[in-house]
Amino acid sequence: MAAENDIQAAQPTAEADEPQVRFGVQRLYIKDASFEAPDTPESFRRAYAPQINFSINSRSKPIEDGIHEVVLRLTADVKQDNKTVFLVEVQQAGIFEVAGLDGERLEQVLSITCPSVLFPYGREAVDALVTKGSFPALMLAPINFEAVYAQAKRNQAERAEVN
Repeated sequence: MAAENDIQAAQPTAEADEPQVRFGVQRLYIKDASFEAPDTPESFRRAYAPQINFSINSRSKPIEDGIHEVVLRLTADVKQDNKTVFLVEVQQAGIFEVAGLDGERLEQVLSITCPSVLFPYGREAVDALVTKGSFPALMLAPINFEAVYAQAKRNQAERAEVN
């Protein structure tokens, strides 16, 4: 009976043949941040009823094998009466270890998982800049990066059909 166990243990399993998937956060940091309030102090003298234009995008680049930088850019352009009250932009970045994945699975981790990790830090940085500018915090709502990724893929497919 012992000989049978030794033979079975020596044979590779399907799990051993698959590369080991690893994900880790190496570092989180602000890559760039800016805040402009060109209409101050006049904007403080009016009732605050802003129109907020918020945009978000991300990009990634490999640093070395299995290590990627992901940058999430959060931009809020706040206007009132066609004048810019303030403009805030934060590039929240992170270095991530993503090993054992390639192709679409790697793209999904870099486009969904990593931005999901970065967003709370970027949202806090945006709110800190806005409140230091003496404006009410924006209180950005959570974002479903999986839905954003799916929509981007649909848009990409539609553009490919047109061309």
